[in-house]
Amino acid sequence: MSQSNIGRRSFLKLAALGAGATTAFGSNDTLRFATEAELKDPFPGSVMKRTICSICSAGCGILAEVDESSNTWIRQDWAADAPMNQGSHCCKGIDQIDLTKSKMRLKYPLKKVNGKWERISWETAVEEIGNKMLEVRAEDGPDSVEFLGSAKFSNQQAYYFRKFAAFWGTNNIDHVARI
Repeated sequence: MSQSNIGRRSFLKLAALGAGATTAFGSNDTLRFATEAELKDPFPGSVMKRTICSICSAGCGILAEVDESSNTWIRQDWAADAPMNQGSHCCKGIDQIDLTKSKMRLKYPLKKVNGKWERISWETAVEEIGNKMLEVRAEDGPDSVEFLGSAKFSNQQAYYFRKFAAFWGTNNIDHVARI
């Protein structure tokens, strides 16, 4: 199999040709103009709810449009009067809805059994992880574990996380932003 190199200009020409062909020969019912009612109320039954971004602990404001019938986050906008972000988002905050709605997002604990992922209860997950951590500490000592904090921690959560590491018996604590 030979490797083919294509230049930037050739790539852009081919991409434009593909887009033009799709537009010219694609299905006519794929795209249509929105009706007057759809333009006026694109998501009937939805409400705007104020919330905060959960990417970090800054607490930037978000206006989330939620479909009340299915409790689904439909789209988002920045909160212009939010004191932290003053109507803007960072590149991570803009993507908050995609992180929340991702089909790859885990919603329950999984355990690999015989090469396959199986769903387990939260109680089982916490029990097994806790027992494994106690086993590691008994065999290798408390400094064999490092605790990594999160940018999502509030000041109080960071305090309790640091206290947990101290009660565990180690000073091996750091923040994920340094990795």
